[in-house]
Amino acid sequence: MNRRRAVSLIAGAAAAARIRPALAADSAASPWPQFRGDAKLTGRATSALPPLKVAWTHEAGGAVESSAAIADGLVVVGCASGQLLALDLATGARRWAYVTGSEIGESSPCIAGGLAYVGDLRGVVHAVNLRDGSGAWTFKTKSQVKGSPVVAAGRVVIGSYDQHVYALDARTGATAWAFETDGQVHATAAVDAGVAHVAGCDGLLRGLRISDGKELFQVSSGGYTGASAALEGGRAYYGTFENEVLGVDLASGKVLWRYQHPERHFPFYSSTAVAPGRVVLGGRDKLVHALDAATGKAAWTFATRARIDSSPLVAGGKVCIGSNDGRLYVLDLAKGTRLEEFDAGSAVTASPALSGGRLVVGTTDGAVLCFA
Repeated sequence: MNRRRAVSLIAGAAAAARIRPALAADSAASPWPQFRGDAKLTGRATSALPPLKVAWTHEAGGAVESSAAIADGLVVVGCASGQLLALDLATGARRWAYVTGSEIGESSPCIAGGLAYVGDLRGVVHAVNLRDGSGAWTFKTKSQVKGSPVVAAGRVVIGSYDQHVYALDARTGATAWAFETDGQVHATAAVDAGVAHVAGCDGLLRGLRISDGKELFQVSSGGYTGASAALEGGRAYYGTFENEVLGVDLASGKVLWRYQHPERHFPFYSSTAVAPGRVVLGGRDKLVHALDAATGKAAWTFATRARIDSSPLVAGGKVCIGSNDGRLYVLDLAKGTRLEEFDAGSAVTASPALSGGRLVVGTTDGAVLCFA
């Protein structure tokens, strides 16, 4: 452990007794219980973004590509060692570690009803008791799971590389339905009004009814899609591996606009964040892109030093995003100017999570960082 992280741990532990009660209340009021913060995958936080000052660091024991979920003063995150970790939001102290038996990649936990759900690269979906880290149930798909679970209407919706989207009973893991697509399912489902919106590697955005798995619509994306769609105002926004970002009207099923950078043609793997009038995401062209939500025209771009797979968070007129250049950036949402920058020491491919005024993100060298 380097000196910076050791000092952070000591400082965090010393302050824990003073801040834990208030922090638990704040995080309960503004939780970040799943990938992108909410079922619509907006990436939008209600809690204020803190300065990039390290409160604590936790060594996870393996690369952290999984994005944290935060609720009731607890941070839950997966790592490449195959462990799902629960950390105290105030101090970073480990509450428990659940061993999956396989690497956890980009699948990010979802907290709901006293359980934490996550998928692993062996293709197993795990439900874990939040109280003590004991296993509740598991469900085996036929290939790796990289997407993140979403819980809605008592069901866990999750995709697999076996080309299926599954809906599982949240309490028992029993299969409610399985929908077969024409390609791997990497993206996380965005849920609204009882419908799961799933972008697939088969180049289609599908609407699946959560109650019975019936396909309600499909929209051609025009390319392989690994990013998850964000929903806002009856529209879906997401990027593709054909170097485009799409704005889709869900009522008509029509693509309203397509954005492509005029010079730098690279895939979009980062999922979008939405704010009033803005769509923001990272590109493998090393740029953060902010688009007009109505027209898809570029509002601004910001250049980092490497490709961006991390998905942005928006809060209070600011954008926070990680880059493979090893830095975490805070940008002005309106102008795209840099407000802060933190050198994490290794690539930040996970997406930041924010709750109770505390920002949490993992790095590929196995650190979970908390800023406050």
